[in-house]
Amino acid sequence: MAIIKSPYRNIWKLSWPQVVMMFFHFAIGFVDVWVAGRLGRNVQACMGIITQAQFFFLVVAMAFANGSVAAISQSAGAGLFRRVQRYVGLGLEAGAVLGIVLFVGGLAARPLLFGVLQIPAGVEDVARYLFNVYLFILPAYYLFIISNAIFRARKQVMCPLYSIILVTTVNTLGDLGFGLGYFGLPNLGYKGLAWATFASVLMGTLFNLLVLARTGALARKSFAPWKWVRCALPYLFKVAWPAGLMQLIWHSAYLLLFSITASLPSGEVVALAGMSAGLRVESLFFLPGFAFNFTAAILVGHYLGAGEPQEAKRFGYRILGLGLVVVSVVTALAWTWLDDIALFVAPDPAVHAVAVSYLYYNLAALPFVVVSMVLGGALSGAGATMYQMGVTGTSSWLIRLPLAWYLGHVFFADAEGIWIAMFISMVIQSMAMLAVYQFAPWQRFAMRGSTRKKTTGNPVH
Repeated sequence: MAIIKSPYRNIWKLSWPQVVMMFFHFAIGFVDVWVAGRLGRNVQACMGIITQAQFFFLVVAMAFANGSVAAISQSAGAGLFRRVQRYVGLGLEAGAVLGIVLFVGGLAARPLLFGVLQIPAGVEDVARYLFNVYLFILPAYYLFIISNAIFRARKQVMCPLYSIILVTTVNTLGDLGFGLGYFGLPNLGYKGLAWATFASVLMGTLFNLLVLARTGALARKSFAPWKWVRCALPYLFKVAWPAGLMQLIWHSAYLLLFSITASLPSGEVVALAGMSAGLRVESLFFLPGFAFNFTAAILVGHYLGAGEPQEAKRFGYRILGLGLVVVSVVTALAWTWLDDIALFVAPDPAVHAVAVSYLYYNLAALPFVVVSMVLGGALSGAGATMYQMGVTGTSSWLIRLPLAWYLGHVFFADAEGIWIAMFISMVIQSMAMLAVYQFAPWQRFAMRGSTRKKTTGNPVH
């Protein structure tokens, strides 16, 4: 792969569609919550619970998406286009099979899951209906997530953008039409909300598969014989399982952080409400970080596949630099209106004060979050998700949670101690991620050896 003369232009060309794409992702969740709120507190509560549960079913898809990005981007960088095509087919096959398995498993585990989630007796019927419909969409959702990852790995970043625009449009029209009865459509209430999600994801999946077929990435040759699959699948699994475990570790740590906040010595209800409000605002500022995370995975994978590990490493730092500039500018602008932003999501004076406190510490931590996200993306593109999991797990469970309990329950005895612990843990996590990126031999996790220019490196061509 030739060295790019304008690296920052290339980075931005890949990043901006993904920044826009992440805002559309945010819009989908926002519309769902807005419509659910107008259908009643029971529906809104169920939407929150079931959406959280759905995440755990999608962890495997996100993990295999990481594996697909690493395998396909490295293969494309190496110029092994037949291998690219076969990894496209393998990723989609794995997604379809896993989606079906988790759909069946979810139906079987529903009573146990509802017991763990402590679904209130009065809303069980609503929760069960939403859960069932969301389970039905799992196979298509898996294909949607993995096909978007395939596009990114091949640098076709406009395709996921068009796809998410389609999904957002169908979901919004469905929510308003069938959820609230707008546009003269039958008002189905929460059932309309569920089927709007089903239709939108299905439309996005069909769009992705059609584009993959029309561009030649998905064809009969994409489905390789078992002999090849047996050699290729272990690498996908090697990258996927630490990525999936990392997601579970991170989100379970967040759930426990909510528990620590909810059990504060005093003011726990207000603290929990302020934290929830602050998280809604904070999630907006994560979106550019996710986009640069994706870009780092793409370019690092391509350069490692081309046998240029030093250029791969340099591009990681270049993406980090650009990401820090963008996020710092956005955060500085938000800081100017921090009080007004918090007031929008938390009009109650007591909750508003806590939300401002939460945002004060967590927006200050955003540059450190970007370091972890971008360099984590670079490690993912290299297939070194083991390092990413180790740093994230250690930071969240051995630093953040014990420190949050001590500062929140003992030293300060209020929510501010928890926010300080979040800030400190993110600083430590970013420094650890930087040390791993600079000094650890993460390039060795790539399929091709870092010093071998045009050899195959393994039998999966």
